[in-house]
Amino acid sequence: MQTYDLKSRDPAGDDTHIENLQWIDLNDDPITALGRHYPAGSRGLPHSHTKTQLWCARRGVVLVNTAGGRWMIPPGHGLLIPAGLEHFSEMISDVEMHSIYADPAVISAVQPRVLEVTPLASSLMEELVLAEEKPLTPRRKRLIIELLLDEISLLPERPLGLPFPSDARLGRLCRHFLKSPDANAGIDEWASGLGMSRRSFTRLFRAETGVSFVTWRQQACIFASLPGLAEGEPVTNVALDAGYENIAAFTTMFRRMLGSAPSTYLKSRTLA
Repeated sequence: MQTYDLKSRDPAGDDTHIENLQWIDLNDDPITALGRHYPAGSRGLPHSHTKTQLWCARRGVVLVNTAGGRWMIPPGHGLLIPAGLEHFSEMISDVEMHSIYADPAVISAVQPRVLEVTPLASSLMEELVLAEEKPLTPRRKRLIIELLLDEISLLPERPLGLPFPSDARLGRLCRHFLKSPDANAGIDEWASGLGMSRRSFTRLFRAETGVSFVTWRQQACIFASLPGLAEGEPVTNVALDAGYENIAAFTTMFRRMLGSAPSTYLKSRTLA
């Protein structure tokens, strides 16, 4: 196992980043583990792997982009990325990450999924990441990998992915919405902006994203709120920035989607 500390570097302009990607794909181990630090604002090179990747944020918030969508990874969560899928990451804040790479026969993935990472899974990944400094016996390494694979199969999925349309005009509206979310945005307003009827717009939106406009709007508002929450901004401010008229409505939607109140969700999942 090897670890790479990329603190104070921009991986997009670092030849070492490319070398690391090649090393990952050529490594014959069934599981490869890496640990990295990224400064806020850095952006990775578009790339893909021959391995399935589990990208876990121990601290900070990461946005992973593909041609078909965006996935937010807040602390205590990981993104399962299928082998062969081109993607790149943007660091919303300073980020500490652990990542594992597995042969697709060991961990398979059809599409990206955000998973809530349990303390057990986090500890097992850390053992693998630190193996270069604290060598593992073959037996211990095998046991850790077996237990980690079993734990990964049980990790709960969280709705932190946001599908993006391929239609250019609709895509522009979606990107603008993320910059200025509005929990009360209406279908008629969007349809009018595209010069379409309400019925035609709803059909186009579902065909392009796979979900209804209302579902996408709800997900997008919560999606846009996570960086502020992770930075410790007051929930009231975050709720207003997300386009909610009051904190109660925001909290209700947040709890419905992620299972707990925004004031406690990220605090309870920051990995030590």
